[in-house]
This record gives sequence, structure tokens and C-alpha cells, in this order.
Amino acid sequence: MESNVFRWCFIGTGTLAGQVAKEITRSGRHRIVSVFTRRFEKAESFAKLYSAKAFRTASEAISSDDVDGVYVVTPHNSHYEYVKLALELGKPVLCEKSFTTDAGHAEELIRLAEEKGVYLAEAMWTWFSPVANKVSQWLSDGEFGEIHTVIAHYHFNSQGYAPRVTDPNRAGGALLDVGVYPITYLYRLFGMPVEIKCCGVLKNGIDLYEDVALTFQNGKTFIASASVVDYKGLEKLKIIGTDARTCIPFFHSTNKAVLHRRHGKKEVFLGDGSMTNEFDRASEEIRNGQTESKFVPHKATLDVMKIMDECRKQMNLIYPFEQESAENR
Repeated sequence: MESNVFRWCFIGTGTLAGQVAKEITRSGRHRIVSVFTRRFEKAESFAKLYSAKAFRTASEAISSDDVDGVYVVTPHNSHYEYVKLALELGKPVLCEKSFTTDAGHAEELIRLAEEKGVYLAEAMWTWFSPVANKVSQWLSDGEFGEIHTVIAHYHFNSQGYAPRVTDPNRAGGALLDVGVYPITYLYRLFGMPVEIKCCGVLKNGIDLYEDVALTFQNGKTFIASASVVDYKGLEKLKIIGTDARTCIPFFHSTNKAVLHRRHGKKEVFLGDGSMTNEFDRASEEIRNGQTESKFVPHKATLDVMKIMDECRKQMNLIYPFEQESAENR
């Protein structure tokens, strides 16, 4: 049994890291063997919970002989640094969303992974899971008929969830933290938009919420919205067509989708929406020698980063560390 367990290095020990660690280790298929975070005492406390080893440097934690893969779960602004380090050390990487803070950094990491022949994937929970892929299949099979309404909301008052959410120095705010989910969903269903219109509200250096209108090649415009300060609309995906409709609460992690056909029986699809699902699939792909995930391909990650770059441009959302970089150039 132990020989089949996939061994992870965790870079980051915050709120999400704790949630993920509990779930994946409970499965018996994954084990955490090394841990790094900037404060060594936090790494030690986290490592102790999972009989892992805490390291004082990221490179030591990543290059440990018993590490099969690296999970980067730090605030958005440090993803680039740690993913690049892991790739240079030849270790496969599963990196939390949002993949980076901008498309330029994402493109650089993807290019490095391809040059090194090392697995790299965004931990886009939704698209490692079967439910979203089933919805995509319904669409490609023409089940909805002509689609006239698509709305994807992710509104959640998450200001107290973790300090990073409201910290501009760590690329906090709605877009990168939760907006990435509805935007990615619409992209995966309809492709790269031909027009993007984004309006949002900024305060204290972060975006509190935004509405993003995406117009696609088919001429249709659909809406993605996100918030970290209210529950308006909650988390919901709605697709309405001439032949069928679906409404999926908590679409980023759901176990269920129901297709209501206008003429004919409704179809209920059940599938694992847990976080363990993405770790199972990523570890299998790594063991199979793949360097790119078939569930979350590089192009999808990069295109979504480009969409979010444009949203930030239209909102004039610039993080403090980007201002400093611009001044130093």
C-alpha cells in the first residue's frame, strides 16, 4: 500500500493548505513528506500534524529525495517564485489558482516546464472533477439547443477566510481568488472571448467585486461575476437554452448536475467534486510521464490569465509589488 502512496511537498501552510492536507491524507492515497513556509515554526507545526519534515528553505523541501510532486499553495504573488524553483529542480508541480498574478509570468513558467519536460498544472479544482466536464459534454452534444442565457456567479463574503484575501501586497481581492472560477468555466465552455468588458469596485488596493461580460465567437455575451464582500447571487452557474437548462449551485466543487430537458426526461449526473480528485488525477498523470494535464491544459490556464489581465487593465487594478517593479525598470 505504501508504495502506491503519492508523496507531496507542500509549499505553504495557510488556511487552504490545511483544508487540502486533511482531505487528501484521509484518502490514504497521498502523504505529505516535506513542508516549507517562510516562518519555520509554522512549517514545523504543520509538518508535525502529518508526520512530515519541515525545512528551512524551499529548495531543500522540494529537492528532498522522497518527494514525488510539489503542491504550491502560497498567496498568488509568490506562486511564480516557487513554481519556477520546483521546475528548475526537476520536480512536477500542481500550483493553486490563480496560477500567477499575470499572463506573462504564467507563459514563462509554462515555457520552462516544456523545456524541462516536467509536469506542470494549475490546481483548477473544477476541471479535474467530472461534473464540469459532463456539463461541457452536454453542451458539445447539443443538449441545450440554442443557448440564450449563461450566468456564473461566485459571491462570498470571504474577508475573514484568510489574511491574503484583503491584502493587496499578496494580490488579494475577488478576481484572482474567486473570479477565476466563473471566468474559467465560461472559457472552458465557449472558448476565448472576442470581447471583454469588466467593471468593478476597488478599495484599499484590491477589487471587492466585478461583473465581467464575455462576448464569444458565436456572438453571444455571457456574464461572470465575483465578490469577496457579499452573498449576492451566491455561487451558481445557470445555462438556459431552447431545449434544456441547468442550474448548478457551488459549481466549482459540486458533486451533482441536473439537465432539465424541455421535452424528455431530466438527466442527473453525479461525480466526485472533492479536492482529492485533482490530486488523484494529477498524481496519475505524473506517474504516467505526462508533462501537461489533459484536464487542465496549459493553454486554458494561460488564456484565463490573459482574460483576467484585461479585466485588471479595465479596472486599473495594479498591486503594490507591480508598482514597485515598474518604478525599478
